Amino acid sequence: MDIETFYAGFDQRVREIVAFGYEHSPAFRRRMEESSLTPADIQTTADLSRLPILRKEQLVELQRQGPQLGGMLTVPLARLRRIFQSPGPIYDPEPDEPDPWRWAPAFRAAGFGPDDVVINCFGYHLTPAGVMFEEGARAVGCAVIPAGIGNQAQQIEVMAHLGVTAYAGLPSYLKALLERAVEQGYAPRS
Repeated sequence: MDIETFYAGFDQRVREIVAFGYEHSPAFRRRMEESSLTPADIQTTADLSRLPILRKEQLVELQRQGPQLGGMLTVPLARLRRIFQSPGPIYDPEPDEPDPWRWAPAFRAAGFGPDDVVINCFGYHLTPAGVMFEEGARAVGCAVIPAGIGNQAQQIEVMAHLGVTAYAGLPSYLKALLERAVEQGYAPRS
């Protein structure tokens, strides 16, 4: 899908998502009503600026207040694929659907595809980053090595043996891996 096609459907998706949230999330509905808004008021991506900003501290407090992460969920907890915890703490629900974090378009735009083997050096613990990037890479057909951060010597061996063609992770960690690879006698290609 080209970028124009990708963006062409945004306004329709905004209308659908806002209406769904209003119907299924008590906390989202309450926040809209407190701002004298209904789904009919949000028709385009530009209209999103009319929604009240939910600050991190507010989200932490809201999620502490009660079931269904403070009324912000649109489905029961049991229907989620995963629930992560980011610093705050903030709980990050993951729906049970393909590429739920919507990273596939970014991977596709970066040239990732079915012939790639990706080493994913984002963390796979309570935070969502590792899984977020894995799901996006898988959605465009890549094989993924769930490496996380740490044990660089082993990661370099894995990359060499499996012919890794792509990297997902922090640029600073990639730099550290490349430096370590040179120390181990490899000549990384640019």
